[in-house]
Amino acid sequence: MPIYTKTGDGGMTSLYGGKRVLKSDSLVEAYGTVDELSSFMGLTVSKIRSTKDRSFLISIQKDLYLIMASLSGTNTDLTFLDPRIMEFERAIDQYDKKLPKLTKFIIPGGNEVSALFQVLRVLTRRAERKTVALDDGRYLLPIKYLNRLSDLFFTMARSYNRNREIVL
Repeated sequence: MPIYTKTGDGGMTSLYGGKRVLKSDSLVEAYGTVDELSSFMGLTVSKIRSTKDRSFLISIQKDLYLIMASLSGTNTDLTFLDPRIMEFERAIDQYDKKLPKLTKFIIPGGNEVSALFQVLRVLTRRAERKTVALDDGRYLLPIKYLNRLSDLFFTMARSYNRNREIVL
């Protein structure tokens, strides 16, 4: 079976259940942005040596696939996101204990992995904005999850920089 179906050649795509929408539909924008985030996470994972951090990031990618499924119309139970958000908060707190106090704005960069985490942070913020734009109460947990995930990526960027932050 070929990968191409030609059903999207006219600018339409199908949501779960078969409903046809424009590829510019807000739902497609939201889950497409989460897909971009997950794909870029794959690049970041390929640059990380820590097995623990690699596994953690891959588990987040799996979460993102379930969020994409929900955004595309499946009846996916996302209640697991609440404990994941708490896990992110604990991880942020653990990283923060080892970092200098933040007193200035940080310019992304420093080293490759830190810069990649900063890109993940902004992609996460964009995915969050696209999900908020749906103005649908069904997506409150994914919005909260994405909000905290961007905080986690910021903190991981700082941690991977090992005190080589460029500040204003």
